[in-house]
Amino acid sequence: MLDRCVELLAPALARPGAVAIDGTLGMGGHTEAILRACPQARVVGIDRDADAIALASRRLAPFGDRFAAHRAEYDDIAGALRVAGADAADGILLDLGVSSLQIDEAERGFSYAQDAPLDMRMNRDDPITAADILRDADERELTRILREYGEERFAPRIARAIVARRATAPIERSGELVEIVRDAIPAAARAAGGNPAKRTFQALRIAVNRELEVLERALPAAIESTAVGGRVVVMSYHSLEDRLVKRAFAAGAESSAPPGMPVIPEDAQPYLRLLTRGAEKASEAEIAANSRSKPVRLRAVERTRPTPAGRRAA
Repeated sequence: MLDRCVELLAPALARPGAVAIDGTLGMGGHTEAILRACPQARVVGIDRDADAIALASRRLAPFGDRFAAHRAEYDDIAGALRVAGADAADGILLDLGVSSLQIDEAERGFSYAQDAPLDMRMNRDDPITAADILRDADERELTRILREYGEERFAPRIARAIVARRATAPIERSGELVEIVRDAIPAAARAAGGNPAKRTFQALRIAVNRELEVLERALPAAIESTAVGGRVVVMSYHSLEDRLVKRAFAAGAESSAPPGMPVIPEDAQPYLRLLTRGAEKASEAEIAANSRSKPVRLRAVERTRPTPAGRRAA
């Protein structure tokens, strides 16, 4: 949905010196598209992965000082603005998916389709890996992680199986975990819905990288860092992310006054305008060309005025 993201951001990036922040730089594809489509804009790309920063910086070198990188988690919008020397951004893009760079490097352990060490860290400097969680978390905590972050209905059974297996030997490779999950769930569930370990891997990845915690900080940071007339575009990949994005955007796009009030106070007026009707999805043609776009849910807003003091996130 690259073209759609650029289409939504472009009107806010038409002025000379406009500043865009690509909060999830990855390999630099989105940033490159923005720089080409919006020749007056500069982009600061954020990524916590040093390998991604290095690759994207080489790719974007032809754009000179129109691109700068900021190594951080994507909620550090303030840090990116400092790099840009700006007080506010005109456009912010957040692509919440795991980058192709990380998925395609088998040794990173993100994929259940390839046997590899159970790492799953987006930032290799972070201290905790997926294998650490599988070794240290008790059965109750494992059940919570699988249920909350993977929406896994067989979470208790899988957690019990993990605890039983690790009593005999550490669980350190993705192939082992896939086997444990497959053996733990009912045969009927194994036969339907793709790889049965998909939700377990999602849950562990979210836990290792604190993804929902970062997103909960990033959404208000992005909104508050966007200038009036600026736009925020977010692509989420599962219902947990999309629910948070929908809630944050709706809070700014709706009046906070009680229903039925004849006159809505100024501080209760909306400060965001929804640019998408619900969550947009990839077309069949795009899914055929890029299967990883299938789960994407895209939402976008435009800031229409400053946030009233009483409605700013704490």
